[in-house]
Amino acid sequence: MTQPEKLDLRSQDIAEDKRQELLRLFPEIRTEGGKLDFERLRLALGEAVDVGRERYGMNWPGKAECFKTIQAPSLGTLRPCREESVNFDTTENLIIEGDNLEVLKLLQKSYLGKVKMIYIDPPYNTGNDFIYPDNYTESLQTYLEYTGQVDAEGRKFGTNTDADGRFHSKWLNMMYPRLYLARNLLREDGLVFISIDDTEVDNLKKLCNEIFGDENFVEQIVWKNKYNAGALTRGFSNIHEYILCFSKTPVESITSPLSEEAIAEYKGRDAKYAIRGGFVTQPLATGSKDTRPNLRFPIIWQGTEIWPEKQWIWSRERVEAALANDEIVVNESDGKLSVRVKQYLRDESRQIRKTKPLSLLIGPFNQEGSKESKEILGAGVFDFPKPSALLKFLFSITTNESDGKDDIVLDFFAGSGTTAHAVLQLNQEDGGNRKYVLVQLPEPTNRAEYATIADICKERVRRTITKLNDDDAGKLDLDGGSKPDRGFRVFKLDQSNFTTWDAAIRHDPAVLERQLELHIEHIRDGRTDDDILYEMLLKSGYPLTVPVENQTLAGKTVYNVAGGLFIICLERKLTLDLIRAIGQRKPERVVLLDEGFAGNDQLKANAVQIFKTKGVTSFKTV
Repeated sequence: MTQPEKLDLRSQDIAEDKRQELLRLFPEIRTEGGKLDFERLRLALGEAVDVGRERYGMNWPGKAECFKTIQAPSLGTLRPCREESVNFDTTENLIIEGDNLEVLKLLQKSYLGKVKMIYIDPPYNTGNDFIYPDNYTESLQTYLEYTGQVDAEGRKFGTNTDADGRFHSKWLNMMYPRLYLARNLLREDGLVFISIDDTEVDNLKKLCNEIFGDENFVEQIVWKNKYNAGALTRGFSNIHEYILCFSKTPVESITSPLSEEAIAEYKGRDAKYAIRGGFVTQPLATGSKDTRPNLRFPIIWQGTEIWPEKQWIWSRERVEAALANDEIVVNESDGKLSVRVKQYLRDESRQIRKTKPLSLLIGPFNQEGSKESKEILGAGVFDFPKPSALLKFLFSITTNESDGKDDIVLDFFAGSGTTAHAVLQLNQEDGGNRKYVLVQLPEPTNRAEYATIADICKERVRRTITKLNDDDAGKLDLDGGSKPDRGFRVFKLDQSNFTTWDAAIRHDPAVLERQLELHIEHIRDGRTDDDILYEMLLKSGYPLTVPVENQTLAGKTVYNVAGGLFIICLERKLTLDLIRAIGQRKPERVVLLDEGFAGNDQLKANAVQIFKTKGVTSFKTV
């Protein structure tokens, strides 16, 4: 190879990833032209393929377009905005301003399989609160028009009314690609929570069954969110909403913290109280399990044999250990002995025990969310946000016995930023290091102090951080722990920093000449090195919060990424000394600007050979 590869400026090609996975599993389905032969795939799978026309499933007008939307890669970028951020260089939290469909595409390479929990509170499709792009196939262009960054051509965001003939279909067309892309970002043990009401709960559950698989349905939580429905309510008093929960893969276990009321029930005291706290007791006998002879034996208590009516829940060995550790209580009632086991508030490591979450939540109530918003932002700034206590509860739910304290939480309908508020509070309470990624459309507010909903979101998180810092100001750090991450990096969706060749332009000499000029000087006007750096990180698959260190090599600036694994240089005048100096660092990957070679093909060929001899596995230019 005498020429470096070109850095791919598109977002992840999801369709190609799926094709490659099929070819890996079934190499026999590859055709001579490199396409897939579905007849061979059907033969390979045998009777597992349903070839009938009629089958169970969900369909609606526009569903086919959803797949085209998912498969169309984004050519956008996320531009850093340091002046609106808090602790930009050190924080691992993100607030991204932009259309969440485009942003989810751009996050595919960097955050694939890294998000533990997703919470979204999407539009409920009530007829007046629904913002959506009319043209799904040009979502970046639509977004740029909507935000006034390019001239509008009629494609706008707007409301979805029931007067439109496809009221539910449009909502499904909006949700399907976003949930599909979001699933890719989840860890294998990840959960997604979606708030919804009666208008679309049935459609949403069917949609999630298709995207996540009905085997990964976890629960349809009923949340009592109002004290009452008011005197003007007709018919039933509707005082609840729903929170749908799905997992990426089937979960082995799911637990949540004990409520304050449950903690108060642990009143029993014994010698272990100082370490394990109080205890409650549970019956040791059970009649509900399948008959197991090894669980039927006598317990000797003060010389008396106690037999279960059917069997114990523990084995003989475990019961004997519990007796030796004073963890068995025997009560007498009406001449009959009952055996109960102590259940302590804390485990041996002093961690408060967890329990199975209930499918019915009584509160916190909507009024609490409104009160929070008023206290933080002022009256009337943001109506009816979810209470942070609700989200704190959801984010404290753990799967497969992990503690969840280092999880990444994603919310791509961020609203006023309640998700960040909840994560910050939860970290303060349990010493966790959870990170949040928020995405919010800059929807206009018609307010003087906050131009957009995204501005409200950023300001709420800033004020929450300030309050938490003030609360901690007088506290002593007795544990000598690291300071909590109370900051966020702001990024804004925009066109790529690099112009691309437009094959659809008119074949007019003047227009072609301008296109050629753009292709030679292909960095857009007004773009900074910071803009270019973060696009390269994003398109190379690195998180937007990856550590980056500025260094000087051979008198030039380079960016040392992830401790030297990746080096980026944006110098416009590259030298052989600089290329040798980069090679000496032996990074795994290098990206340079094409412009830096100034048409010197000999220098570029030397760079290829130098990096190859130094073990650089990927050298690309842009």
